[in-house]
Amino acid sequence: MACAAAARTARSGAVATLLIVHHTPSPNCQAMFEAVVSGATDPDIEDVRVVRVPALSATASDVLAADGFLLGTPANLGYMSGALKHFFDQVYYPCLDATRGRPFGYWVHGGNDVTGAVRGIESITTGLGWRRTAEAVTVTGEPDKGDLERCWELGATVAAGLMG
Repeated sequence: MACAAAARTARSGAVATLLIVHHTPSPNCQAMFEAVVSGATDPDIEDVRVVRVPALSATASDVLAADGFLLGTPANLGYMSGALKHFFDQVYYPCLDATRGRPFGYWVHGGNDVTGAVRGIESITTGLGWRRTAEAVTVTGEPDKGDLERCWELGATVAAGLMG
């Protein structure tokens, strides 16, 4: 716990950092991602810096420097994308103790079923000790206006939760 407290103290300051880790290989995933970013960067949300990093590029340093997380993935073959799984594989142990208790939210898009992807994300984030602070957004098929509004709310809710 001392490591987590030290990491938190080192990052504390006037501006919180929200890290958005995403894999957006399709127009549907891109639309959801853009709605999440729009919510997270709403002008009414102050003192929160939003950092967007593709899942294959995100590092343990990115995670350690963030105060909260948003995760986005397609559901591929019954599981989260290989890119998001790779992200978790790279950051899990280096970030395990230092990021416990940090808030997160996520969205998943699938053609017809997202159950396995949701189960995987929930399992890994539980192991990391992260706190889900917003309802997950899951969509099958083409996202409609309501789905994109829920994505916006997801981004806004997690970002607003980081405000001083």
